[in-house]
Amino acid sequence: MLKQRILTAVPLAAAFLAALFYLPSSAFAGLIAVLLLLAGWEWGALASLPTGPRIAFLLVLASLLGALLAQRGQLEPWLFPLSLGLWVFLSVLVLTFPRSAPVLRGTGLRLGLAVFVLAPAYLAVLVLYSAGPSHLLWALGVVWAADIGAYFAGRRFGKRKLAPAVSPGKSWEGALGGLACALLVSLAFAYALAVPWGAPLLLFTVLMAVLSIFGDLFESVLKRTAGVKDSGGLLPGHGGVLDRLDALLPALPLAALGLGALPSAG
Repeated sequence: MLKQRILTAVPLAAAFLAALFYLPSSAFAGLIAVLLLLAGWEWGALASLPTGPRIAFLLVLASLLGALLAQRGQLEPWLFPLSLGLWVFLSVLVLTFPRSAPVLRGTGLRLGLAVFVLAPAYLAVLVLYSAGPSHLLWALGVVWAADIGAYFAGRRFGKRKLAPAVSPGKSWEGALGGLACALLVSLAFAYALAVPWGAPLLLFTVLMAVLSIFGDLFESVLKRTAGVKDSGGLLPGHGGVLDRLDALLPALPLAALGLGALPSAG
């Protein structure tokens, strides 16, 4: 399983980095929209939506992402705080699962959550990318480091279950290992770019790492509610696109919300 994950992840990461630095901005925005639409398609399946209505949902989501691209300046001041508030609510659902399971059984609610999770994430990518590819790369690096660190620390040291009712494989030791890796990447990023670092940068690193865990756990709640192991099978060793984006969905809007605290480089 680990070998397959690596064989899938390495070429995908290389392709994404090439797109980040070499694609025109409009093409990059389109690429991110496609990834989020794929995640939306999988989310529709988790919401038990038949194929026809799922296509209609995808068209609505595509229209919304296009509107965000055109009107993003007017939406930034309220959409990111709304996203943060939503993730506080979703984190409560995670912490109270399975008692909270009935809340998520309605198809309409699950689709509504998809819109208010995916749309702010798309806007966040646009904002961070416009500020400079390094801003977006920093945010992605923090979340990826937290995910990778949690995986290996959990395998080596994991004993105390983090959320046994949601994801039995996750442990407190893994979460702490992920947090440590996220902090190391954040500091390395600041050092490599010769930019100052301090409390704001470290605070956002910690909060993004924590939110990334809840993003992962919330998708696990959706999958448990739907009775499936993965959101899809498009990425061998990883599952679906949503399985790869889940940790990023809450963390990127937070990064965009605190853009002034992020390191700055071309």
